[in-house]
Amino acid sequence: MPSETGVLKKSLLAGLAILAIGSLGACASRSGPETVQGGPPGGFPLLGGARPEAARPLISVNGYLWRAALDTLSFMPLASADPYGGVIITDWYVNPEKPDERFKATVYILDSRLRADGLNVALFRQTRDASGSWTDAQVNTQTEIDLENAILTRARQVRLSDVPG
Repeated sequence: MPSETGVLKKSLLAGLAILAIGSLGACASRSGPETVQGGPPGGFPLLGGARPEAARPLISVNGYLWRAALDTLSFMPLASADPYGGVIITDWYVNPEKPDERFKATVYILDSRLRADGLNVALFRQTRDASGSWTDAQVNTQTEIDLENAILTRARQVRLSDVPG
């Protein structure tokens, strides 16, 4: 039986591969909707069209970490995403290969700089018992570290794709 780290790594790698293929065209283009002031080139689009300079909100989290976290967790259903507070919460994800186990993640982006300590991932795991009810289960700490490293790696890739060259 595969370990939780192995199953989650396979899901992460599959999601990253799909993202890498699908986002090649998106990374090449910088045109599009107006972006939030203070973000990276090709940053966060404003909803509802352009706003006056004074009315634009400022994002205090690193845009590369934000985008990378959303990319990395794209295989999981998104429950909530707050770019101003830097919090991403997923809904429960059940791997089709292991239907008696599910994961939920919360990502905290803690800094406006692209730094390893500017990111914190909390992972939650539940298993199905004999009666069919979900019960909380221990999460391997290494799994959280692997997920943080996957997000950091993706953030570096996104940053490098934005460097003119």
